[in-house]
Amino acid sequence: MRFEISKVLDAIEGRVCTDPALARAVVDLAEVIRWQNLDGGRPASLLRLGMVIDALAQQLGEDSVPVYAIVHRALLSDADLTSNERMVVRRWADDGLVEVLDHPGDRVLEVADLLGLPVLSRGRFDGLSGRYPWLGQAGRVLAPVPGAGGPVFIAHVGGGQSPASGSRSPVGAKLLARQWRCPEPGCALFGGGGGGGAFADLARVDRAPAGQPPPTLRNGVPTCPRHGVRLGDAGPRPRTELLAVRIGGLVRRRFVLTESQPVLVGRAPDSSGGIVLGQWLNDEARRWISRSHVRFELRAGRGELIVTDTSTNGSGVRPGGSMAESDRIALAPQQSRALGEGDIVELYPGVQVGRADELPSDAKFSPTSVMAEAPTMAMRLPRP
Repeated sequence: MRFEISKVLDAIEGRVCTDPALARAVVDLAEVIRWQNLDGGRPASLLRLGMVIDALAQQLGEDSVPVYAIVHRALLSDADLTSNERMVVRRWADDGLVEVLDHPGDRVLEVADLLGLPVLSRGRFDGLSGRYPWLGQAGRVLAPVPGAGGPVFIAHVGGGQSPASGSRSPVGAKLLARQWRCPEPGCALFGGGGGGGAFADLARVDRAPAGQPPPTLRNGVPTCPRHGVRLGDAGPRPRTELLAVRIGGLVRRRFVLTESQPVLVGRAPDSSGGIVLGQWLNDEARRWISRSHVRFELRAGRGELIVTDTSTNGSGVRPGGSMAESDRIALAPQQSRALGEGDIVELYPGVQVGRADELPSDAKFSPTSVMAEAPTMAMRLPRP
């Protein structure tokens, strides 16, 4: 059972991130793990985060849905968690996958405001609608509650039952246009200051990822939410493009492309950061799709999205997303093409890659559950 729980926690780890491009909702982790009525189990359980993530994936009709988790520092030593769970949360904190704060306050709402994300919470946030007017919008604040076979969402604030995103606030757009550096050594969220002065390490800006989280604002000053110190402006954030993989009508995952790092997509790419499709392919598709089938890159300066076929069998481009066979443009091995608005790359019929906002799910399958390996003793779901 311990090994099975470890596998589940590893799967959940793949669904937490602080990347503004990938996160689909904001949660207060300390609150989530204590929603005891979700499974009727022990007072605190990290597995409940997996249950909530599964519910979010079902609502969005997507696989591999990440959440942006805010973590109270006390959770790292919470005696109600198992020693393994505490170790896992510490690892997430050390790797910058979650935000660890001494006083979270309304940081959950601030992140949701800056990024335009929905909030999964049982709080009603009374008195804060003046600062965050979107609180009353349908789907922006939803509470997970027990349902048949797992959690479902209801609205405590506003209406609706499906998570809804909004536009990033103007301040959020400005903050996310820049890279930021923290003067504290080893800061997992904003790089770490070096020994040559508070911001002398700016030359090592490559350590500050394009997907770094938004700073918090204190009196209008960009500040590290973890250390409470002023951040240094390290220049423009690299241009990125958010792409998605759709297989059989279901968006299986999203990934971020930057000007400095091309991404290979295929059955099982050898390169670090490659997008592996093999686990979702049928036998015929596996035989057709090469280990590294296509390469995506952003052309520096011009900002063009380029696809290059790196396969044995070739691929195709669906201009403007057209599924008409007469519109399909063949892409021969080693051939490159700039992708226009709405263009979709088809590796094999039903296996497609495109810009995430132009590739919606038409889900014919259920998303993969991160709780699939959870032993029944660890969770007690309500009976239908």
